[in-house]
Amino acid sequence: MKTDIKVDLRSDTVTLPTQPMLAAMMQAQVGDDVFGEDPTVKNLENKMARMFGKEAGIFCPSGTMTNQIAIRLHTQQGDEVICHREAHVYKYEGGGIAVNSQASVRLLDGKFGKISEEDVNKNINNPNDIHLPITRLVCIEDSTNRGGGNYYSMENIAAISAVCKEQELAFHLDGARVFNALVETGYDYKEYGQHFDTISICLSKGLGAPVGSVLIGSKEHINKAKRIRKVLGGGMRQAGYLAAAGIYALDNHIERLKEDHARAKTIAMLLENSGFVEDIFPVKTNIVIFKLNNKYSESIFVEKLKEKNILALPFGPSLVRIVTHLGINDAMIDHLQNSLEELKI
Repeated sequence: MKTDIKVDLRSDTVTLPTQPMLAAMMQAQVGDDVFGEDPTVKNLENKMARMFGKEAGIFCPSGTMTNQIAIRLHTQQGDEVICHREAHVYKYEGGGIAVNSQASVRLLDGKFGKISEEDVNKNINNPNDIHLPITRLVCIEDSTNRGGGNYYSMENIAAISAVCKEQELAFHLDGARVFNALVETGYDYKEYGQHFDTISICLSKGLGAPVGSVLIGSKEHINKAKRIRKVLGGGMRQAGYLAAAGIYALDNHIERLKEDHARAKTIAMLLENSGFVEDIFPVKTNIVIFKLNNKYSESIFVEKLKEKNILALPFGPSLVRIVTHLGINDAMIDHLQNSLEELKI
């Protein structure tokens, strides 16, 4: 079936600014942010910090940068970072923990990308053993990318936070899709935020801004982060045009994430009935990860979809990832359904 409909389900990073967002960007008041003179950047940083009960924030080009800044400010050369073995900070940030912080990593197993307080407690090194790196930081990801958009309970987070406080470890959240988690759980932002020393929040995924992430934390941490951002080349000048998109996204695009989640669940149901899917990760937010049976390899399946103007992402042996976002509508879901029906033949 030929169609002009194009469906990009590779990631929620492919979103384009809406017309109202573009209008907000063009109306932004700007200044030189490296000199601390961009009022719109300041507004974004303060707005996000207040949302989660933090003192300050820093606007950066990417979530990778905000994560890497956080790791560097919490560690010293030779320290160790605890995270899940599929965590973005380890798997998808170009070896940044080694390059930027010269730190070791303790990789933990855990279901659907999550770790527990027991996992953390068992993997803290004895600080008096000179053979071992000093455990300094715990990083978690919420929601989890390779865990299929799964999210932590408040009890989980509070328990890990308690271990970190008891053991004098820093606790960082890679919150690339944190609002996807929070619109599902309904947790209070400030209560959630109190458990972390620093939080990285991406604006250019489900929220639909074109660029940018914000790192929030104490004034002391953010002052240190500004120096690290400068060293990493992340200082931007009239960045208020980009920050305005982030402010618009926070004001208008959080609750609509539920639409993405509903469409992800619809896609999961279509895949369950397809005849060529062996297993699907539990669909909690906007990510659908599924395992193909022996009818298609992941590369052939993705290519078959591409022939029908549908883009998906190979995600490992027999695995494919699909992500919904504000660029997906019901007509696109209908096209996906028809295409999957054709692939049954």
